[in-house]
Amino acid sequence: MSAVSVWRWDPFTEFDGLVRQAFAPYRAEGRERGFVPAAEVLREDEDAVVSVELPGVDVEKDVTVEVKAGRLVVRGERRDERVGERGRRELRYGAFERAFVLPEHLGPESVSATYDAGMLNIRIAGAFADSEPHRIAISTGGGRPAVEGKAE
Repeated sequence: MSAVSVWRWDPFTEFDGLVRQAFAPYRAEGRERGFVPAAEVLREDEDAVVSVELPGVDVEKDVTVEVKAGRLVVRGERRDERVGERGRRELRYGAFERAFVLPEHLGPESVSATYDAGMLNIRIAGAFADSEPHRIAISTGGGRPAVEGKAE
């Protein structure tokens, strides 16, 4: 006689639950917050292109792109228009903000943005201009630099 066992434990479901619990989005007043769009920064010649994934977001109503205090700031909201529906939800909704530091020599006139097929592309013209390293000569003189108030 052989024993037959039914294995119902799914390690992937258990692992998914552990990960969701460990990295759960911040909850405020019983509502989940946590939509953070994926972004990448690529170099195209001397320009930087920031691409932000915003599928399902109405960029004309719900997204702003600003240059503020030396930073490129993309903020907005992915709205959930379905009210009263229950069930398993894996899509995140809510307000978001992503910020990227701009080179000091650039201002708002260097930034342009386009949106197509769920991707917001922001071009920062000249972001890599003059970004080559400048070699600094090292002088040798056989002594240590004098410290103010002390004699060698």
